[in-house]
Amino acid sequence: MTANNAYAKYKEQSVNTATPEELTLMLYNGCIKFINLAEVFIDEKNIEKTNLNIQKAQAIIGELNLTLNMDYEISGNLRQLYTFVNEKLLDANISKDKKALAEAKEIVTDLRDTWKEAMALSRKGK
Repeated sequence: MTANNAYAKYKEQSVNTATPEELTLMLYNGCIKFINLAEVFIDEKNIEKTNLNIQKAQAIIGELNLTLNMDYEISGNLRQLYTFVNEKLLDANISKDKKALAEAKEIVTDLRDTWKEAMALSRKGK
């Protein structure tokens, strides 16, 4: 087994054994990673890789939006944030605008940090 295969197996195992809360955290982290990569590829003037990474970030935001439970009031607020982030990502992809990417990343980072804090508080309460 090569190192790449071992890492891929580890990542797959991590996803398969993660709680829903951990999966959400992984999605936020993945979105941030793809936005960071898009910023690098904008600097490198690599349009294809910029597009690919922004699309990956958009897919994650779409998944987070799709899985919202609208029975809770906060879900409406999250949907608005996800829509705004998606619009910023779209703007960034069309114009290769790092400022729009930075705005999207700031919101996703805040959401991720809040989610991590909520997970920690939830564990303390058990």
